Amino acid sequence: MGKWNKNAFKGMALALAAATALAGCSGGNNGNNGAGNSGAAENAGTPSASPAASAAPEAGAAWTVGSEPLEYSMYGHYDWYTMPTWGADESSKWIKDNMKVNVTAIQSGGNAAQKLNTMIASGTLPDVIWMDRGADVEKLRAADMLVPFDDYLDKYPNFKKWVGEEAINMLRSSDGKIYQFPNWYTSQPIGNAGYVVNKKYYEALGSPKLETTDDFYNYLKAVKEKFPNVTPFNPDLAVDGQGLDVLYSAFKEDANLASISNRAAISGDKLTSIFKDDVFRESMLYASKLFREKLMSADSMTQTKDQVKEKAYTGGAAVFAGASPTEYGSVGDAELKKKDPNDGYFMVWPIHKEGLDKNKIFPGTFTRLGWNVSVITKSAKDPEKIFAFLDWLTGPEGTRTLIWGPEGKYWDGYDEADGAPKFTEAYLSDVEGRTKTMDATVNLQWVGNSVFIDKSKMKFESTLPAAEQTWESKYQSTITWPTQKDATEFINLAPAADSEEGIIQTSVEEIWDEARAKALYAKSDEEVLSILDKADKDAMAIGYQQLLDFKTQKWQENKTKMAGN
Repeated sequence: MGKWNKNAFKGMALALAAATALAGCSGGNNGNNGAGNSGAAENAGTPSASPAASAAPEAGAAWTVGSEPLEYSMYGHYDWYTMPTWGADESSKWIKDNMKVNVTAIQSGGNAAQKLNTMIASGTLPDVIWMDRGADVEKLRAADMLVPFDDYLDKYPNFKKWVGEEAINMLRSSDGKIYQFPNWYTSQPIGNAGYVVNKKYYEALGSPKLETTDDFYNYLKAVKEKFPNVTPFNPDLAVDGQGLDVLYSAFKEDANLASISNRAAISGDKLTSIFKDDVFRESMLYASKLFREKLMSADSMTQTKDQVKEKAYTGGAAVFAGASPTEYGSVGDAELKKKDPNDGYFMVWPIHKEGLDKNKIFPGTFTRLGWNVSVITKSAKDPEKIFAFLDWLTGPEGTRTLIWGPEGKYWDGYDEADGAPKFTEAYLSDVEGRTKTMDATVNLQWVGNSVFIDKSKMKFESTLPAAEQTWESKYQSTITWPTQKDATEFINLAPAADSEEGIIQTSVEEIWDEARAKALYAKSDEEVLSILDKADKDAMAIGYQQLLDFKTQKWQENKTKMAGN
């Protein structure tokens, strides 16, 4: 069992216990790539170190994945996360059988902070922790609990090749070393945020212009009048800001939604109050108007993801917007076409306020470091072998298998030059089966390689007639990817949970959640503005300006790092 500096860690357990575990995406989306609770859970109970393995690789020699068995434990540090049983799906089963790797789950049980606190207090940690970047990683590092990767980077090539030098520098801790393996990192724009429109309702209303916020409002009114049983606008999970953030982007050129995530507005080289931001206030006036006039889902703040999908699959809404509406727009398009070939969904270029440049509207963001990270703890007996496996998993062979299943069904062979899979006819014809295969491993995608996946898909799609291209790829290449904003400079602005600023942030989050919900439900424009004014006053009273100053400093430090200084 690895040892760490327990004295250096005395305050950390309480800090982690107080921290809120966040799902991150969003997805991104973010990227997209938001994960949910899927698959059967394998609860490993009290964590322990990996089983004894053969001797570590000789100094200077790289270990080959698959040359001998490797087993390690993995803990996802999120309340919502339940790791599926490794080997239960065809992709991880192939890896388990052929590469001799078995990953055992340690589940959070719906209380991630308490679970990690308990493991620390008992003197054990899982071999790998999957978690958000930032303050908690640094606390683990400062307590000497994590294994640095620097000695592995030249022996195992995929990390350096695909993550890239600039992103690697952004991952460096204060001691100059690398401890984090990023997930869904990228060197090019990615993301799926935007608007998905029902084709049948749109054409029935004469296919009107749908470009400006005025066009959008008038269209939703027309939907309500002609199709009274259809929801005009469904903003995905509005409780998380989805859809509402997309609307915010319509009112400002070059808006970076990362500022919203940080509960701040960008004013020159400073972060300022979001509640007093003219653009945010205008967007909330617009959103509240849609809600008051019943042009937006009545359950916008309470609906679940399953309910959003149900509306999409059955044609229950005329327009959807969110951080990643492509994930249900694609399946919904196929479902609706089963009943009516002329039905389905399409995406529109992001809506913008009249007078703004439509090419400077960004309804979503991406970061070069992606979503979260995997760290290897000093409890691991074979840290280098674990890194070697993660490096293999993020490379072409591991990615091909985990994302599209074992070779033979949806891909057969690969391009020797770049490793891109050669997709089969089934990849196009069996949309339901392909989606099922890919969805089965969503919660096992810990080191996702965005660029490899996207280039592989687009390379294949570019050889097909437009009518045969997949729904997602068509709109990703033409609409969503070109309209996502790089938000790398805004990563890791959150303070440590137990710091003065961290305590302030917790209170600001509560004020934010309440104010945004109340503003949406407001009965008049005057009430919307009054709610936002009160939220600003209340936030400032508990130290909001101190938090903004802290985040401004961290933001400027990020920009300095990215400039290579």
